[in-house]
Amino acid sequence: MPSFSAELRAAADGLWRAQLDHPFVRGIGDGTLDPERFRRYVRQDYVFLVDYGRALALACARAAGLDASRRFAALAHETLGGEMELHRSYAAEWGISATELETEPPAPATRAYTDFLLRTAALGDFGELAAALLPCMWGYSELGRALPRPEHELYARWVDAYASDEFAGLAAWCRGLVDEVAEGAGDAARDRMRAAFLESSRHELAFWDAAWR
Repeated sequence: MPSFSAELRAAADGLWRAQLDHPFVRGIGDGTLDPERFRRYVRQDYVFLVDYGRALALACARAAGLDASRRFAALAHETLGGEMELHRSYAAEWGISATELETEPPAPATRAYTDFLLRTAALGDFGELAAALLPCMWGYSELGRALPRPEHELYARWVDAYASDEFAGLAAWCRGLVDEVAEGAGDAARDRMRAAFLESSRHELAFWDAAWR
């Protein structure tokens, strides 16, 4: 019998395939993406990370088990600290200043995604939140491992980051957490988790669309 996370992945397969086939994502993999489009993505991704870190912190507070609380606390610290510092460093190599990152307004797609995550963190149950957070971790891991490594060094570093064993391990941990929560949940709770997973998957695709257009 497939795991609950595998059922979620199957339900969202069309959305995830559309991400892999998206011209923005394909352009990273073959190194042909217009740099200005990628710069816009980098700026918006920074904006996203701020609220994503807040959602992780709320997941720490909402988690029932101490191990999950500790892991989400560490992830929030890493995201708002080390990962954002790395993001600033990487952005600088694209000619994007720290000031530009800090003053970048959220695009509608970015705001819609972060509003959904924070609303789920505040008003949903923990299972919904875990399921809503999973597509970002798991989806980027899938993309990183599916894309070829381009000759363009800065795009290659992006692919390397998400193709890494470390990032795959993070995705596997979150899948396991979702499966664990689903196992003890009733049908209605699992339905809410499924809806949250699909909604985040739609937002992931919309994020690529916004960066492309």
